[in-house]
Amino acid sequence: MAARSVCRAGSAAGRALLWGPRPSAALLTLTRKRGAATYAQTLQNIPETQVTTLENGLRVASEESDQPTCTVGVWIEAGSRYEDAKTNGAGFFLEHMAFKGTKKRPGSAFEKEVESLGAHLNGYTSREQTAFYIKALSKDMPKVVELLSDLVQNCALEDSQIEKERGIILKELKEMDSNLTDVTFDYLHATAYQGTALAHTVEGTTENIKRLTRADLVSYVDTHFKAPRMVLAAAGGISHRELVDAAKQHFTAAPLMYKGDSMPALPHCRFTGSEIRARDDGLPLAHIALAVEGPGWANPDNVVLNVANAIIGRYDRTFGGGKNQSSRLATLAVKHNLCHSFEPFNTSYSDTGLFGFHFVSDPLSVDDMMFCAQGEWMRLCTSTTESEVTRAKNYLRNAMVAQLDGTTRVCENIGSHLLHYGRRIPLEEWDARISAVDARMVRDVCSKYMYDKCPAIAAVGPIEQLLDYNRIRSAMYWIRL
Repeated sequence: MAARSVCRAGSAAGRALLWGPRPSAALLTLTRKRGAATYAQTLQNIPETQVTTLENGLRVASEESDQPTCTVGVWIEAGSRYEDAKTNGAGFFLEHMAFKGTKKRPGSAFEKEVESLGAHLNGYTSREQTAFYIKALSKDMPKVVELLSDLVQNCALEDSQIEKERGIILKELKEMDSNLTDVTFDYLHATAYQGTALAHTVEGTTENIKRLTRADLVSYVDTHFKAPRMVLAAAGGISHRELVDAAKQHFTAAPLMYKGDSMPALPHCRFTGSEIRARDDGLPLAHIALAVEGPGWANPDNVVLNVANAIIGRYDRTFGGGKNQSSRLATLAVKHNLCHSFEPFNTSYSDTGLFGFHFVSDPLSVDDMMFCAQGEWMRLCTSTTESEVTRAKNYLRNAMVAQLDGTTRVCENIGSHLLHYGRRIPLEEWDARISAVDARMVRDVCSKYMYDKCPAIAAVGPIEQLLDYNRIRSAMYWIRL
């Protein structure tokens, strides 16, 4: 109701009081110029990211600001992609164990010490990276670095805590099975990268969680938690020199060093056009994900593909307003009641990626929604317009500037960039890359990755109406005369 409410003034005087005098054309021009200058100045005035590499290979990176708080974290090149079929889930298990005490701070002493600082501790594991970070007052940065080093190097991994946490993780796995979006994306990875490490789920299988031992977790840490694969990142009211000094004091122990050439190589993963269907007519809605192989992190085509996704747009019935969006697919979805929601994605890894879309629909709308979504893909390859590209680039600029919101997002941006690209890419450079995209680039790059390519498909729920793979594959091109 709030979005549709209208405030009406009953008289000319009331309207004048409500709206005020109309600004002059000169004032409007000045306002527009000031806004444009502010955006440009924002990009130019972002503090430089300082990076120092210690003798053991640890990269220490920071962005200083006048914030009273800071976020400090360790980003590690380790995740489910580095696990095999027997150890899949070890990284996720270790993430749970990391906060359950260290050799210096047994039991709950670690968490209590973090809480005594009034700090916030968090972490996550993905397919290619693991992160632990703490948000605290800027004056406590040296203590935060010491806590993170203790967490990474001295995790206690007590048998009693492992058994306790094993039960918690098994409950989490059952809860995750009810999140059909996550299940669909796990199936998508399983079919797109079948037989390779990227097919593994981040959380691991129930069977693995039941049998993983302390020795497995210790082996995972000893193999992957090494200085050359780590980035100590920080953002906020901190000094880079003090951060480096704290890192030298706490992150130079012998266990962080590799012996000889023992650094494991990145496992090769191969994309396969195929499908997984998990039909369950007892579920109310169908979840469908379709993807082609996309580029790795460092490939410049990612910027163009992100513009393409912004053109496709996204829609959720619960938010409303779909018919008023610039997205043609959203307009069709509302007009013909095709789906409850849809969202494009561009998931990148070191040497490959998944570029596609995911939608949730009623059982009888699956075929129509797939037809319209694939048609929109083909339109991107053949007839993208400059006006669409302009709108999409403005959307990406807005999302890009949103990365400046808070020290935690900036810190994560720094850590992830150094792992993915080997450097922090300035927002000014991102803006230049976005500005360089035009309609022809979108058509060419989309054709390169999508046109006449074999897709990977994952479908869960009441999917009887989903056409067979060959029919979907035949919609990946248009017959043009």
